[in-house]
Amino acid sequence: MTTLKLGNLSVEYSQTGAGPDLLLVHSLLTEMTVFDRIVPALAASHRVTCVNLPGFGGSSPAVLHSLEDQADHLARVMAGLKLPASTAVFGNGFGAFVCLQLAIRHGRKFGKLLVADCVAAFPEPARVPFRGMAAKVAVTGMTEVLDTAIGRMFPAAFQDAHPQVIVERKAKLAAVDSSCFGRACLALASMDLTHELPTIRNHTLVLCGALDQTTPPALAEKVAQLIAGARYQEIPDSGHCPMLEQSEALVASMLAFLKETN
Repeated sequence: MTTLKLGNLSVEYSQTGAGPDLLLVHSLLTEMTVFDRIVPALAASHRVTCVNLPGFGGSSPAVLHSLEDQADHLARVMAGLKLPASTAVFGNGFGAFVCLQLAIRHGRKFGKLLVADCVAAFPEPARVPFRGMAAKVAVTGMTEVLDTAIGRMFPAAFQDAHPQVIVERKAKLAAVDSSCFGRACLALASMDLTHELPTIRNHTLVLCGALDQTTPPALAEKVAQLIAGARYQEIPDSGHCPMLEQSEALVASMLAFLKETN
């Protein structure tokens, strides 16, 4: 792990491999070590950069209230790391929403866009849990939301079959800055990208786990429908975290898309 100084902020990142640049952005319920299973395969043909968003891992907290704020921060990180305009960007979950806003606001600063497990806007019933988690962490910290968060991320069958993964993920999530987590939850609760997604011009791949209950495939597919030329692809037997649930299938889909000419 390495640290980038960005003004008064520290940004934790890792960088490995050689070739075209690829940036990986984690979800609300993970941090950059969630990519450990897929980085070696991707780094065989790309220079892979993983970053921790503010308040996650070793990145210092920052007061970012919206997805727009997060996207602007990520654009500054990319500039600080001197990532070229050809860099492909991948985001999962919350990271996908940040990357969609990155494309809306800074699309000319990077190349291909890959997003996994996202929606254009959450239906009102799906916004309620985000507000609930934000309210809870404001009072109790991260501990009281761990079970709820893990339940949103992984299907029950995966949790039963991989108890050690669940233990590791809970430990990582427990260390997240609760204020940053709460603000991110509220950003998701108010998010609606429906009218902005058609402005994206980056060549885009939208992926979604077939078993994802947090960002269901039917809603994820609508993201692709709103972006001109975007492609949609489901990942069988995966929930909200394909990096851990179906890493080989995810890598295969990513590499196939990255090899394509626009």
